[in-house]
Amino acid sequence: MPKHRGTTRASQIAAAVCVVALLGGCAQTKDWMSKFRKSPSSSGDTIILGAPTAEQYLDELYELAAGDPATQAEIFADAESGSKLTPRPQTNLRFALVLATPGHPEADPERAQNMLRELLTQTELMTPSEISLATIHLKSVEELIVLRAEARRLRTSNSQAARTQQAATSQRLSIVEAENRRLRLELEAAEGKLEAITSIERSIREQDR
Repeated sequence: MPKHRGTTRASQIAAAVCVVALLGGCAQTKDWMSKFRKSPSSSGDTIILGAPTAEQYLDELYELAAGDPATQAEIFADAESGSKLTPRPQTNLRFALVLATPGHPEADPERAQNMLRELLTQTELMTPSEISLATIHLKSVEELIVLRAEARRLRTSNSQAARTQQAATSQRLSIVEAENRRLRLELEAAEGKLEAITSIERSIREQDR
């Protein structure tokens, strides 16, 4: 039986080596995976071969949020290519977190929401830390999407109110202008009558002389 256990362990090691070899298909993703090698996991963490720790994910997100445009573009491009070329929960989570992080031009809460929801349907392939990150960022982007929708609604409402107020002001202005025209016409008519009366009075005075 010890010999059988040794054979089984050797088979497991061989299988693990095959998995690592399969993960090396894309040079760019392989570079990222070598950068984010699995650190010794905390007690109770599920061990997923090649999965970064929460700290490694967060370190990159900090670089993304605080970095200059060139750094942000590089991180986004690398995460996007990793997700496309070697799609797996870890590369997809990395890309979803990049999309969910505000403060860079490629942030996309709606796309991040869809990816995170999909990832949380395959939690058996993720570590507890990755599940926590996905859950927290999903809640965050969901709230952000709601807030953006409310902001758009308020802008639309304010715009409509402004247009309504402008229309009411224009209508009042038109009424005032019409009233001014009527008063000018009445004034001109009154001045004409006054001039006629004055002319008649002048003629009478001249006749009396």
